[in-house]
Amino acid sequence: MAAFVSLDSIPLEPHYRTARQSGAVEHEPWDEGLFLLGLQAAAWRVPFLPTRVGLGSDLLRDNLRLRTVTSPYDDGEVLVAAPALTLDAAFVHMNRADAAGNATSLGPDPYFDDLFLQAAPTGRRFVSAERIVATGALAAEACVHSLVVSRLMVDGVIEAPGGAHPTSCAGDYERDEDFQRRYAASARSAAAWQAFRSEWLDVPERDYQARCRDPLDGDAPSRGAAS
Repeated sequence: MAAFVSLDSIPLEPHYRTARQSGAVEHEPWDEGLFLLGLQAAAWRVPFLPTRVGLGSDLLRDNLRLRTVTSPYDDGEVLVAAPALTLDAAFVHMNRADAAGNATSLGPDPYFDDLFLQAAPTGRRFVSAERIVATGALAAEACVHSLVVSRLMVDGVIEAPGGAHPTSCAGDYERDEDFQRRYAASARSAAAWQAFRSEWLDVPERDYQARCRDPLDGDAPSRGAAS
């Protein structure tokens, strides 16, 4: 289920595109607004939220879970019912966290991280962070509005420097464009993917991170320096 699947600077995620075109995965289409409302409904523990988003679009044709409801008030308006998207589990990466699970975002956009956590059941909500700091230090690098994740939403927290690589962790490092291009190129063939996987994925995390920091050759990608 996704509103879009992108690598940002590479508009279409090539491995996902191949999987869709080959029928290897089933895709349930969503508008980003409906996706947000579905997470919000799950977070609020209600079955759906009414919206005009999706009216007149092909989503009501292509996503059989989407239905309409009629307003119970005098207007009688027909609206889309965005169903609650209750997750099996949620795992998000933040800039800073304390040992209890309170966490901050240093970037300009917190995205849906808080909603993902709230939409997952208790016991299956986890946060990784670039650094775990004392609770009092959370506000040292960010304003109070950046404290988007509360310990009440979190069941486990772990320190994972570089955990967002190769994507960005705004405020700490930017997207690794070289690595991303290499990843995208690995979708050209099964052999290219296997070579990429053997080099970068089938290795211990510490080896992966060390290689990103200290490339072994001139063609290897490197993570942007932390600010």
